[in-house]
Amino acid sequence: MPSGKNKRRSRSLFALVLICFFGAFIWWFYLREAPHFVRYNEFGIDIPTDYAIHGIDVSRHQSYIDWDEVKAMEVDNMQIDFAFIKATEGLRKVDDYFSRNWRKARNANMIRGAYHFFIAPKNGREQAMNFIHAVELESGDLPPVLDVEQTYGAPPEKVRANVKAFLETVQQYYGVMPIIYTNVSFYDAYLSTGEFDRYPLWVAHYLQKDQPRITRDWLFWQHSENGRVNGILNQVDFDVFNGDSTTFKQLLVE
Repeated sequence: MPSGKNKRRSRSLFALVLICFFGAFIWWFYLREAPHFVRYNEFGIDIPTDYAIHGIDVSRHQSYIDWDEVKAMEVDNMQIDFAFIKATEGLRKVDDYFSRNWRKARNANMIRGAYHFFIAPKNGREQAMNFIHAVELESGDLPPVLDVEQTYGAPPEKVRANVKAFLETVQQYYGVMPIIYTNVSFYDAYLSTGEFDRYPLWVAHYLQKDQPRITRDWLFWQHSENGRVNGILNQVDFDVFNGDSTTFKQLLVE
């Protein structure tokens, strides 16, 4: 029979375990659901002044986002007008925060778009189906985006074939032309063959303040990866739209 001392020790150990469990639960809940009232005096980067429409793009790396805070932030009459949100990756992955970000951005009246991170050697149509199963577009949303940045060892012809399969599958399903996201070097090396010129381009380039260094037309420009926005704990990518408000509205899903 256990002694009274051992009983007290067992009760103390149980209480300690219980406290640790509830502490861990509260910590997890706070990170995922509790609001983070993060505020910055400025966006933390130089903002291109020749563009009227500004946005951000996010994924699970930004963790919890307070979308009302993002929407409300304004510096020198500049606000965040749109957000591209990572939805899927490869054949099966769905971003951990996509469902929440997609819903909360809409609730905050933020114009939203969804993107797929492409694994170039994998079947393009199957990757498109992963995106389609995860993303329901609504009126007022931005067109779907294919984020292709690496070959993962696939030869150029296979990269292009899988990219084409993804774009055609997504366009057929949603009835809107998807956008290609990539950086200048990747586009020049793998996609500048002419067959992708009809797709709108969202280009990443951080080395010039006025415009990206690319010869073809572009629609969006990711000009920084080090921005700061109220409601987001971590640094975030910043983008601009290459056009006026009328052109922007015409781009949105009807």
